Amino acid sequence: MVAQRITVNRIACDGHGLCAGVLPEMIKLDDWGYPIIEARGVPRELMEHARRAVDSCPMLALHLEDRR
Repeated sequence: MVAQRITVNRIACDGHGLCAGVLPEMIKLDDWGYPIIEARGVPRELMEHARRAVDSCPMLALHLEDRR
């Protein structure tokens, strides 16, 4: 069961792109380096990578939230 999803604070994000390097299965970058995150929740097998992607954001713009 998918219980969490990744969200991005677009105001805080500076487009460093580190998140896509850690979690390319769910995060792609647009032409300016800003993340495009898949709307689906984080599969259990990718949860560790999702946490690393959130932790790697230098602007603290990524978050894991309970899926609603």
